[in-house]
Amino acid sequence: MKSSTSFHVSYASSEALFAGAQRLIPGGVNSPVRAFRQIGRLPFFTASAKGCRLRTVEGAELVDFVLAWGPAIHGHDDLDIRAAVVGAAAEGLGFGTCHPRELRMAELLQECLPFIGKVRMTNSGTEATMSAIRLARGFTRRQRIIKFAGCFHGHVDALLVKAGSGALTFGHPDSAGVTPGAAADTLVLPYNDVAAVEESMDESVAAIIVEPYPGNVGLLQPVAGFLEKLREVCTRHGAVLIFDEVMTGFRLSLQGTMGLHGVRPDLVCLGKIIGGGLPVGALGGRAEIMDQLAPLGPVYQAGTFCGHPLSLAAGIAAVEKLRRVDPYARLAFAGGTLAAAAAGAARAKGIPLQVHQCGSMFTLFFREEESPVRNLADVLACDAARYQAVFRYALEHGVFLPPSPYESAFISTAHDEAAIAQTAEVLDGAIRSL
Repeated sequence: MKSSTSFHVSYASSEALFAGAQRLIPGGVNSPVRAFRQIGRLPFFTASAKGCRLRTVEGAELVDFVLAWGPAIHGHDDLDIRAAVVGAAAEGLGFGTCHPRELRMAELLQECLPFIGKVRMTNSGTEATMSAIRLARGFTRRQRIIKFAGCFHGHVDALLVKAGSGALTFGHPDSAGVTPGAAADTLVLPYNDVAAVEESMDESVAAIIVEPYPGNVGLLQPVAGFLEKLREVCTRHGAVLIFDEVMTGFRLSLQGTMGLHGVRPDLVCLGKIIGGGLPVGALGGRAEIMDQLAPLGPVYQAGTFCGHPLSLAAGIAAVEKLRRVDPYARLAFAGGTLAAAAAGAARAKGIPLQVHQCGSMFTLFFREEESPVRNLADVLACDAARYQAVFRYALEHGVFLPPSPYESAFISTAHDEAAIAQTAEVLDGAIRSL
């Protein structure tokens, strides 16, 4: 049996590690987008991460705009979060019973998101959305669900239809293994299409689920009145409005996207940031809906590790730090700086580019400005090959962008002026090299 030391000696490069991984793990990865296939190169393996930078097993240092796919809003290995986890670990690694941090997290979420009456913790965003759909159906006693093409709500059978994220990256917005029955009650509409929502809504619909600002198809933004229309039709027809804010919750504001547009959902799904880098999910909303969950109601949801003390310790530290420092204006300024650099380079080179940026999230869509990118069809009409070239140039010059044209980039509080200036220069060079 190999020791840990011999393992590191035997696999000194990302290429060797990936070769070994492909023998033991399907595709060599434990989440598809990590395979880097969409950008035409092998993945690198990370040895460590600190602040806004990753270090590969080869020793290369990269400014990171993937940030563990969003959770690391304070950067990697934040000292406050680490101290909270170490302190919690000293008390035990898991109890299987109630513990005080569950109450503190529920209080914290309610303080930040006042439409939340009650909260149930889960292990992941996928579990949160799965439970939200089941809960909406149990509450309304209806079956049909409306979702939007390109919105990714985790790998739940009923929602893995016209999805974004890794499914879209590999050219399969749907998944094998999802039965027609599982998807039969899911109606998929174009994002930002108000007329389609109005025409499709009736009293058979249990819920509308949406990423208010989709980030799993690149970053999309709602047109004026779209989210307000979702709220209005759900209220009128007695359906449940579910906001999937696993990605945007606590990233765009302390109130999530509600802090930007003021629209209140009935249920919200959270994850990523509220785990401080550890696995987590949460479902919260109106108390009369949440009380349908067991043990009070007939809708069953459970999990051995739901509300795990280490995850909640990390998440509480992450959210409380956001409340103390209020970084959102600075994050938005950094995002605007990078967006301006990319847009300026594209204008100078005469390359069609739309930069979608909201706060600390941004995406480069290579498409003419006369054709706004508003939905999945628009995203698929963009020039993915140009993004691939930009990614490869950036990686070669020390900047790690999402390894797919169909993912959002993220900025953290650990991205200092030097990192942003370096990245702006690299984006300028990448686009001018096209």
